[in-house]
Amino acid sequence: MGPAVSLVGLTRDFAELRAVDELTFDVVPGELFGIVGPDGAGKTTTLRMLAGVLRPTAGDALVAGVSIARNPEGVKHHIAYMSQRFGLYTDLTVRENIEFYADLYQIPRRERPPRLERLYAFSGLGPFEDRLAGQLSGGMKQKLGLCAALIHEPDILLLDEPTFGVDPISRRDLWLIIHEMVASGVTVIVSTAYLDEAERCDRVALFHKGRSEVVERPDVLQQRLHDQVLAVRTDQPRRARDLLRKHPAVRQAILFGDVVHVTLAESAADWPPARDHLTAHEIALLEERPIEPSLEDVFIDLVQGQEAGDA
Repeated sequence: MGPAVSLVGLTRDFAELRAVDELTFDVVPGELFGIVGPDGAGKTTTLRMLAGVLRPTAGDALVAGVSIARNPEGVKHHIAYMSQRFGLYTDLTVRENIEFYADLYQIPRRERPPRLERLYAFSGLGPFEDRLAGQLSGGMKQKLGLCAALIHEPDILLLDEPTFGVDPISRRDLWLIIHEMVASGVTVIVSTAYLDEAERCDRVALFHKGRSEVVERPDVLQQRLHDQVLAVRTDQPRRARDLLRKHPAVRQAILFGDVVHVTLAESAADWPPARDHLTAHEIALLEERPIEPSLEDVFIDLVQGQEAGDA
């Protein structure tokens, strides 16, 4: 089978701003693919182009074999797109919203009951089907948005930061739904600014300033910094971070609470000179230990390396 989604030089400009810069990568069928990056990295613009909502300035993408540049309307038969903002009707009930989308997609009446039953089963919205959408919590609204998007059983699901602004329990529930969709064979492309969520994906594309810096499995990315990351706790964490950032043995130093994550230039052998640098400035080390690098450590390292190269 060919790719479910294939981007080739996909680019989008807004006046003088290049929001998406020549993206080229494939998403395989049945994959949970993450688009990861901070606000302004080009995630939403990319998803809007893949959904056929926004035309590319240059390049193209094939979504289920359909060109978004030549036939954006044809793409919409194969996908479901859920934007970050709640886009359903607040003055309709849960069931009325889903039925409305079933009407839009011309789902035959005889096929709706089993589909609704399945959607209610994994979303937990069955007991609330008569509640107005405007009276739902943020997490329940996102679940309703997913149900409406899935009523026509799309091949490809595009989710733009689906857990933004929802509580931790709802975040967990939404990811359980997403994994169930992938297990059933749906290809899911999800954007997120949460690096811990990105670790759930089969592969991720790390976005920075409209470019895709790397496309890889999260565990492979984390191995890039293996044996190079330490968690260091001191009596002066902010001062320790600032001193470590200036030391030649340290590639980066990031503060997480009262612990500094230190990425060394080469290996653990670089740490003793950096440690001596702290003690020479009368900073007491309370704890130091090697840790598995998080995807956040990898992302920051990649971005800082790219910015240094641009400079």
